[in-house]
Amino acid sequence: MESSFIIGKFILAACVFGLSLFVAMYSTYFERKIAAFLQDRLGPNRAGPFGILQPLADGVKMFMKEEITPIVSNKWLFIFGPSLAMLTALMTGAVIPWAPTYVNGDTYFPLQVADINIGVLYLFGVVSIGVYGIMIGGWASNNKYSLMGALRASSQMISYELAMGLSIIALVMMTGTLSVREIASQQIGWHWNVLYQPLACLIFIICAFAETNRAPFDLPECETELVGGYHTEYSSMKLGFYLFAEYINMFISSAVISTLFFGGYNFPLIYNYVTDPFWVSVVGFAVMMSKTLFFIFLFMWVRWTLPRFRYDQLMHLGWKVLIPLSIINIVLTGIGMWLTDKI
Repeated sequence: MESSFIIGKFILAACVFGLSLFVAMYSTYFERKIAAFLQDRLGPNRAGPFGILQPLADGVKMFMKEEITPIVSNKWLFIFGPSLAMLTALMTGAVIPWAPTYVNGDTYFPLQVADINIGVLYLFGVVSIGVYGIMIGGWASNNKYSLMGALRASSQMISYELAMGLSIIALVMMTGTLSVREIASQQIGWHWNVLYQPLACLIFIICAFAETNRAPFDLPECETELVGGYHTEYSSMKLGFYLFAEYINMFISSAVISTLFFGGYNFPLIYNYVTDPFWVSVVGFAVMMSKTLFFIFLFMWVRWTLPRFRYDQLMHLGWKVLIPLSIINIVLTGIGMWLTDKI
């Protein structure tokens, strides 16, 4: 039984890995299609029907491009930077519960790669390491534009990680757990955390935009000022790793938002109409992916709607607006819990 459980976990990890790569790959296609729709254009429509093979063509192009390593760069760190960015992007999917636990007789299999009781801390720990991938790549390039982009990225991510962490404290106070699966399981029916912590949810979503370097928070790669920012000197699949890591982070961030605040795999009445354990897991996974894809669409919609912030505006929002609001939310949550206990 133990060996089959371990094999099942390896298979699940491979599935999550493949799912992350597949969603990231086709997010590039749908982003271009959404941008084209908003700008009254057609978008990719040459590679396959409706341009559906465009991500494969782009992947082949990235592999076939000439790979250039600047002679003044730090060779090992120049390679390590995009590798670390890609690694940390893929690691965060390990603690997300993608569907309800499959229970059939004596068979008990949680559809989560790592069901650890400090999953929230794990998420923040891995996300905080991700900044090193950008920082190392920008510094190792020995290029002033790249260095400026890396400094912007590090200060931006550190600033918004503070607000993001403070926003989650209120959620942890309310749920009483750091386990991501436990937080998801508490949201059965309409008991979604967004209804009890709307301010924390809003702050978390804004910080997720900044953490993934998505517009209007894409200052680390601002082409109007820094050419290409921290990845100016990168080409071929090293550049592809940075770009791919951004889309994987967007996918995982959407899944985390769905799990922490919008019920995750839970949906009202799901257990009333679906009773077979296998189909409960299938429907739960479909619900989880539907919510995640909605937030991916939100990331894309915002990118092609709002203009880029100035850097001083970005820092002002992080330090003087989001962090104070997060602290106020913690205080209000504590008062609300104290009053509830008194009543």
